[in-house]
Amino acid sequence: MLLKLLKWLLLIGFALVVLIPLMLVVFTAFKSTPQFYANPIGFPTKLFTGNFRTLFEEQPIWRYARNSVLVTVSTVFFELLLASMIAYGIIRSGRVFGKGMYALFAVGLMIPSQVSIIPIYSLLHKLGWTNSIAGLVAVTVSVLMPLSVFMLGGFMRTLPKEIMEAGSIDGLGEWGILLRIALPLSAPYLAATSAFLFVIVWNDLLFPMLLVNTKEKMTLPIAMLQFRGEFVANYPMLMTGVLVTSIPMIVLYVFLQRFFISGALAGSLKG
Repeated sequence: MLLKLLKWLLLIGFALVVLIPLMLVVFTAFKSTPQFYANPIGFPTKLFTGNFRTLFEEQPIWRYARNSVLVTVSTVFFELLLASMIAYGIIRSGRVFGKGMYALFAVGLMIPSQVSIIPIYSLLHKLGWTNSIAGLVAVTVSVLMPLSVFMLGGFMRTLPKEIMEAGSIDGLGEWGILLRIALPLSAPYLAATSAFLFVIVWNDLLFPMLLVNTKEKMTLPIAMLQFRGEFVANYPMLMTGVLVTSIPMIVLYVFLQRFFISGALAGSLKG
């Protein structure tokens, strides 16, 4: 009984840690600046929607959203395409070679991306890809590749080898086994990986700040920084932008939740 009560208290505590910041964001978004400074953490005394009007009427929010969608969708697409092929190659290669390659990607996972900022910027500058969506997508795909290969490789190792051997006996080549057997069976795992990647890429601030320097190429997280100056910050506008930026991720998570849970459970049970 005491253990059960402790579990409930922990769950309630965790829920409060998550929900209280979200509630503060929503409350602040519906406050005017005088209301916010009069009572920063309280309920809005009167619902103020001027922040939303300003955001959509005076800021090119749709352009920022289009850039974020373009970067996120392109990155996740190329990430899944390349990482699934690499992961399949690793599990189908020899035991020693496969383990060596897997360890190599695991090492890449341990190195912080901040370490490689200067070489990345130097390389993109030489290629003329700075301040471009293509350059940002290429960098994000390469930086996230160890994580994607690590996740998909772990998932694909749980696939029954007998099915792949049966496909080989039926005359399928490696591409046929990958496209007709491995990828369809990995659909829940691909969905789970894509959910992780979508959240990471959508909220990424470091590489867009490094590689994008014009308003035409800004993504949503960078655009929100415009409301934060050196000496003063427009917190109601900033929280309004955070709220609007979070909505696509919430919708995406609701739609991918079933695949996310099934993929995670399948990996844990078979692993």
